[in-house]
Amino acid sequence: MIAVSGVTKSFGQNVLFDSISFKINSGEKVGLVGKNGHGKSTLLRLVTGESEPDSGEIIIPKNYRIGYLAQILDFTSPDLISEVASSLPLNEKDNIWKAEKILSGLGFSDSDFKKSPKAFSGGYQVRINLAKLLVGEPDFLLLDEPTNYLDITSIRWLKDFLVKWPKEFFLITHDRRFMDSVVTHVAGIHRKKLKKVEGNTQAYYEQIILEEEIYEKTRLNEEKRKKEVEQFISRFRAKARLAGMVQSRVKALEKMGNKQKLDKIEQLDFSFNEVPFSGKQILDVKNLNFSYSKEKQIIKNFSFSINSGDKIGIIGANGRGKTTLVKILSGIIEPESGKISFSTNAKPAVYVQDFLDELKEENTVADEIFYANPDLDRTKIRSICGAMLFSGDDALKPVSVLSGGERSRVMLGKLLAKPSNFLFLDEPTNHLDMDSCDALLCALDNFSGAVLMVTHNEMLLDAVAQKLIVFYSNKIELFDGTYQEFLEKIGWEEESLDQSVKDNSSNSTDRKMIKRQRALAVQEKSKKVSPLKKRISELEDKITLLEEEEKKLANEMQDASESVNVEKMSSVSIRISQVQSEIELFFDELELKTKELEDIEKQFEKEII
Repeated sequence: MIAVSGVTKSFGQNVLFDSISFKINSGEKVGLVGKNGHGKSTLLRLVTGESEPDSGEIIIPKNYRIGYLAQILDFTSPDLISEVASSLPLNEKDNIWKAEKILSGLGFSDSDFKKSPKAFSGGYQVRINLAKLLVGEPDFLLLDEPTNYLDITSIRWLKDFLVKWPKEFFLITHDRRFMDSVVTHVAGIHRKKLKKVEGNTQAYYEQIILEEEIYEKTRLNEEKRKKEVEQFISRFRAKARLAGMVQSRVKALEKMGNKQKLDKIEQLDFSFNEVPFSGKQILDVKNLNFSYSKEKQIIKNFSFSINSGDKIGIIGANGRGKTTLVKILSGIIEPESGKISFSTNAKPAVYVQDFLDELKEENTVADEIFYANPDLDRTKIRSICGAMLFSGDDALKPVSVLSGGERSRVMLGKLLAKPSNFLFLDEPTNHLDMDSCDALLCALDNFSGAVLMVTHNEMLLDAVAQKLIVFYSNKIELFDGTYQEFLEKIGWEEESLDQSVKDNSSNSTDRKMIKRQRALAVQEKSKKVSPLKKRISELEDKITLLEEEEKKLANEMQDASESVNVEKMSSVSIRISQVQSEIELFFDELELKTKELEDIEKQFEKEII
């Protein structure tokens, strides 16, 4: 078990989290979510001890071993078995059999043990890092974006591994489906606080939305109640008869909180600069061939066509040629042979990971957006900068100071700026947080042009792709169907077809029930409160009228006294007595009704919230 108690961490004026506390209990598998730059990786470094909190403490049991799966692949040994055995504890350096056992469990054969670790594919290199982690027999795993740069088959293998992992872990990933398939809880850094919820990401985000709705309603109710109390105090402050009630409200007003309106959280806002396309076929490819060497021909006699509105996912293991195909079709590199024919009305726009290095260091963010489309005016450029979270002076930041994630957002901004009806996308979700991935998915869904996209994000494939270009080990094929249909009919060469695909749909029955209960409580409260408020208002009006009458009668009494009109003095005196009695009775009833109203509002407060 790991306990985080009152931890605060900031860098200069930027507070990442403020006095957060939570526990990870035995057997809990926790996904960590939050926007980029809000402190997810920093929190992992605090747990490993690489960084220290500004205040608070992280309590880790004695002899509790933490293993950190790094994204960096840094191998120094000449062969696989030596590389993994180098991570054995000092007192077990001779137990090479442990390294062999773990490697075998991760899918390596005996003949692989003498190969260089650098000779394996990216997915298997991640398994090597995992093997190095496991030989230390950790009790707890820290996984920071483990799916980055993995192909789909490696991601699916890692998912299966984490589902079967018997101990605890802390996972950061932008891949919502991957997280939901392996975690038991989700923790999120939100507004400098951390909240942990049992269930998947949908359960977490629904809880956050519900709590913020409650906060805002409570804030508005408190403001309304404050105004009512202030009006009561102002109206009856001078009444000796109500001095106790007034003083009570003065104290209540002092105790009332001062809830601030929640700041709006910036979100990436994707809206492609779409231009219409007249015609049916937007691209035709005949007998395409490409190879990096005589021994490695990655595209051979491949022919296909793309119509306007087609959304095609390109899938396959790393190193098979997916990005190369995008570069060839978008004109970045030349094919060896074959014919690529675009419609005269085609307006392609390209996003390729390799292009991050082509951003000019001396340019500002706004400069780069302008160079993508010089026809844009300053207002539109600033609008795109803002949509990519470079608002205000941030749009004037030079590229040289931007992080990898920020540069990726600049490239996406350039994509939004360029007029297009055909999008070429190579791993567009890398460097994006979960909310930004959702925003991109919605934008692609709304884009009516053609899309050709390389991605290992299965949720994105399911939501967007209508067809697939599949890179197998020795061929390329166009599959006319969705990703789910591909899994059901063909499946991956690297895995058996008997693994069921987990249904990630979440049952919203509980949320509907909560809403219904709250609605019923509001109705019931209204039935009881409305007549009370109406009667209180009537009493206050009657008291005001009687007090005005009392003042007039006092003047009449003064006049009758000065003119020695005994009869008038007698009748006015009788009426003054009646008015004062009525005021007294109405004040008594007002006090009772006000107390009754307060009791009812307290009774329903929890039910409605």
